[in-house]
Amino acid sequence: MSFRHLVQIGRIAFISSGTDAGKLCAIVDVIDQNRALIDGPCTDVKRQAIHFKRLRLTKFRIMFPHSAGSNVVRKLWEKENITEKWKETTTAKKIAARALKVAMTDYDRFRVYKVKQQMNRIINNAYFRLKSKEKKNPTPSKRKGRRIARKLRLKAAKKA
Repeated sequence: MSFRHLVQIGRIAFISSGTDAGKLCAIVDVIDQNRALIDGPCTDVKRQAIHFKRLRLTKFRIMFPHSAGSNVVRKLWEKENITEKWKETTTAKKIAARALKVAMTDYDRFRVYKVKQQMNRIINNAYFRLKSKEKKNPTPSKRKGRRIARKLRLKAAKKA
């Protein structure tokens, strides 16, 4: 299995668990095979060592030398518009949708249930309307259509 995103200096990662869960950071240096030094000056993530198990690597990468300072990371982060690019990804949208769903109240869930019911009624009514129209005026199958066309051609040939 090949990996899509490699652990590299400057790779942007999403922190999946811990105190900074849900925030983005940049890998500044690789400490060992289990941990990396990260920094997220634009997302309020302090410079710290973190296990790779807690990181989800993204497709974004900014180029800077290893162990670069927070100011360098901040300038490149803002220059590349990493935060805006992240918000446009499907992963970020799914995370935001999940957060909205978790924050729903009982009444919100009830309203969604009713809207789905109405939508399904509209779809089913349209489907059965088309189905009954098809029963009343069936379109001939291909085989029947060919037979009818052949009979019409024969009648036309006899008249001529």
